[in-house]
Amino acid sequence: LVVAAVQLIRYVMMYFEKQAAAQKNRVVQIVLKVLQCCIWCFEKCLKFLNKSAYIQTALMGTDFCVSARKAFFLICRNAARFAMMATLGNMLRVIGALCIVSTTGVLGWMLLREMHPDVEPFMPVVLFIAMAYVVAKLFMNVFGLAADTCLQCFIACEEMGVGNENAPHILTHFVASQNARMGDS
Repeated sequence: LVVAAVQLIRYVMMYFEKQAAAQKNRVVQIVLKVLQCCIWCFEKCLKFLNKSAYIQTALMGTDFCVSARKAFFLICRNAARFAMMATLGNMLRVIGALCIVSTTGVLGWMLLREMHPDVEPFMPVVLFIAMAYVVAKLFMNVFGLAADTCLQCFIACEEMGVGNENAPHILTHFVASQNARMGDS
């Protein structure tokens, strides 16, 4: 609901910018563009916090507002980890989507060439690729949510001191050394 309200404000700003452009008012146009940029950044932060709050609700069983507060402070305490995971997660999503789409396109082309050698497979392959893109985006979004959930679960367990007895000794040692290294820098 909050994200929708922020989006509405951004769309109203876009409307006012078009009105200012029609009246050839450059100053108002530039001010509205800057405001739209700020609102866009705020919207992205809200979306990320919203997703993290839902993850915290699922992990801890608290209500949404409490979970949003916990998620915010968890992210603030572990900003470097979240930034690294966001970067790696985005790269993996792009690579995964490209692999799914390209594999589907190539296999579709090969399959159509073998089954119907007299038919040009261009349009069906384009359709295969379009459908594969939709499926890849959906699949990789689920993958990204799972990765974010695992990260939050790991950090929450680490902060509560739970779960060390189930982790292999070498993994516990590696995590401790990485935490020490991050604390030194």
